[in-house]
Amino acid sequence: MDAVIIVLIILVVLVFIALIKTIQVIPQASAAIVERFGRYTRTLNAGLNIVVPFIDTVRNRIDLREQVVPFPPQPVITQDNLVVNIDTVIYYQVTDARAATYEVSSYIQAIEQLTVTTLRNIIGGMDLERTLTSREEINAALRGVLDEATGKWGIRVNRVELKAIEPPTSIQDSMEKQMRADRDKRAAILQAEGVRQSEILQAEGHKQSEILRAEGDAKAAALRAEGEAQAIRTVFESIHAGDPDQKLLSYQYLQMLPKIAEGDANKLWIVPSEIGDALKGLGGALDSFKGHGNSATAPSVPAPQRSPERPPID
Repeated sequence: MDAVIIVLIILVVLVFIALIKTIQVIPQASAAIVERFGRYTRTLNAGLNIVVPFIDTVRNRIDLREQVVPFPPQPVITQDNLVVNIDTVIYYQVTDARAATYEVSSYIQAIEQLTVTTLRNIIGGMDLERTLTSREEINAALRGVLDEATGKWGIRVNRVELKAIEPPTSIQDSMEKQMRADRDKRAAILQAEGVRQSEILQAEGHKQSEILRAEGDAKAAALRAEGEAQAIRTVFESIHAGDPDQKLLSYQYLQMLPKIAEGDANKLWIVPSEIGDALKGLGGALDSFKGHGNSATAPSVPAPQRSPERPPID
C-alpha cells in the first residue's frame, strides 16, 4: 500500500514537471530557440507555446528590443601618426533570433571587434584636425560597415556614436595654446575695428559740424551783406530824396575822415585827392556866410529848388 502511494506521488511529480516543460510562456519582445535532439526546430514567439517535454529543448531566450552597448576606449592612430583614444556606443537590435544564435558565437564580441577594426581603417585615413571635426562622417561610415557585416548575423545596427575623442596630453596643450592665440587675435582685431569705426564716426561728426558751421557762416554773411545793401539803398534813396547840395556833402565828407583814421593799426593815412575839392567847397560856403553876416540886413536866400524826384536806384 505504501509502495503504491509512493508510485502515485512520483507519477504526479513527473506529470507536473512534464506540464511545466510542455508549456512555455515567452514575454513580449522576446524569442526562444527550440531544439529537438540538438537540432533547430522552431522559434517561439511571445505568448503561450507548447513543446514536447523531454524531447524539445529551449536553448536560449533572446531580447528583441534595441540594445545599447558602450565599448571601452580604443587607441587609434591617425594619418599624421598621432594616437587618439575613441569611445564608441552601438545601438543595435536583433531581427532574426535563429541567425543571432547559430551564425555567430557571440555577436556582442563580434560587433566590438568589428567596430575597432573599422575605426582604425577610417581614422587611419584622416589627420587629427579632420578627426575632431568629422564625427558625423565617421559615424555614417562606421554604421554602413557594421550594418553590412551584421546583416547575416540577424542584427541591425541602428546608430553608432563616438562618445569622446581624446588626443594626447601634449597635443591638447598645443591646441589650447593655439585656441588661446586665436581668441587673442580675434579680440585684437575686434578692438582695432572698434577704434577704427570710432575714429571714422568722429571724423564724420567733425566734418558735418564744419559743414554746418560753414553753411551758417555763409548764410550769416549773406544776411549781413543783404542788410548792409538794404541800408545803403535806404541811405542813397534818402539822400536823393533830400537833394543835398555840394556844401552839405563836403561837410559830411570831412566828418567821416576821422572815423576812417580810427584804429591802432592805422599808422599810415592816405589823404584822398577829393579832399581838396571838399575843402574848397566848404571854404566858399564859409566866405559866403561871413559876407552875409557883415551886412545890416541880409537878403533873403531863396530856398533851393528841389529837383524832380529821381527814380530809386537798385
